[in-house]
Amino acid sequence: MAIIGIVAVDRKGAIGRGGALPWHYSADMKFFKEQTTGNACVMGYKTWLTLKKPLPNRLNIVLSRRTEVEPGEPVVWMRDRGSVIALNEYLKCDLYVIGGARVFEEFGGEIERWVVTEIPLAVEDADTFMPPRFLEGFEQYDSRRLDEELVVKFLRRL
Repeated sequence: MAIIGIVAVDRKGAIGRGGALPWHYSADMKFFKEQTTGNACVMGYKTWLTLKKPLPNRLNIVLSRRTEVEPGEPVVWMRDRGSVIALNEYLKCDLYVIGGARVFEEFGGEIERWVVTEIPLAVEDADTFMPPRFLEGFEQYDSRRLDEELVVKFLRRL
């Protein structure tokens, strides 16, 4: 199964502000749900905290070195990238890397495809950005317009 990075970025590569998305586009949220439902989603602890509950109909994998975890949540807690990669061998679905910046950086060498929503803004006080040149070595093979403002680009590793 494929390892796919999925992200929405502004014109300057920003992905966050104050521990949250600095925008809300319902078309992008719907697209994210369509793409990831039925698959596994790996995220960092800070991204996990931004969710109100586990993403439904997806295997939620939280990458964290924390020893205390919330009991009862239907979540797989993993300590490192290697553990997630090993788990991927047993999955019968795609593995989506959904953030944050540190997780995108950690999985950069493993990601086979990117799904990138271009946000038509430049968030002035953004504090979280994608790793520089994260799309280096990838080529666009498709794109899709989500609404009047949003375009999603699909890229694969060269």
